[in-house]
Amino acid sequence: MTARDCGQHEEEMNKLYRWLLIGAAAFIGIILLIIFLIWLILRPSKPSFVLQDITVYTFNISSPNLITSNLQVTLSTKNPNDRIGVYYATLDVYVSYRNQQITLPTELPPTYQGHKDIVVWSPFLYGASVPVAPYLGVALNEDQMTGMVLVNIKVNGRIKWKVGTWISGHYHLYVNCPAYISFGNRNTGIAVGPAVKLQLVQSCSVDV
Repeated sequence: MTARDCGQHEEEMNKLYRWLLIGAAAFIGIILLIIFLIWLILRPSKPSFVLQDITVYTFNISSPNLITSNLQVTLSTKNPNDRIGVYYATLDVYVSYRNQQITLPTELPPTYQGHKDIVVWSPFLYGASVPVAPYLGVALNEDQMTGMVLVNIKVNGRIKWKVGTWISGHYHLYVNCPAYISFGNRNTGIAVGPAVKLQLVQSCSVDV
């Protein structure tokens, strides 16, 4: 084989490699396009959350500016999609008062939610002698004196969408449920031993 033949053979091999690369890239592009079109057609809607109730076992402030709370909340979520499932990979629930977290986060178990399914959780939320800013201690005392305290039940987590056998990457989920806790009048709730259960059925804001 002459040097010219070797050059022609090498050039043909290079062309073959280029066509193989182009073919592989085109195949991957088509697959990604199909997935993208399916995504556009289905357009997943974010799940809806409702804070059903809160059971208050302890909620008070002690000097100097320490909040102690022991609550149980009931959260329900509905998947509004007809063809898309939701994987709740990680979910942490906690209570905040005027944008300051006052309980430890409670982790919910990983959960799969099918089409149009409803899932309910009832986690306990604890915070023992949590230090807060002095102005928050004053504000909480004033709120308790008026008989009503606004807290926020928050959920932070990561979810995945499931379409057929395809599962998406992780998406951040943030849920905020405002809730008014009544003090002084037990008639506003249901007595559960020393605790009071407040029926709320409060819709939550959801960001994905």
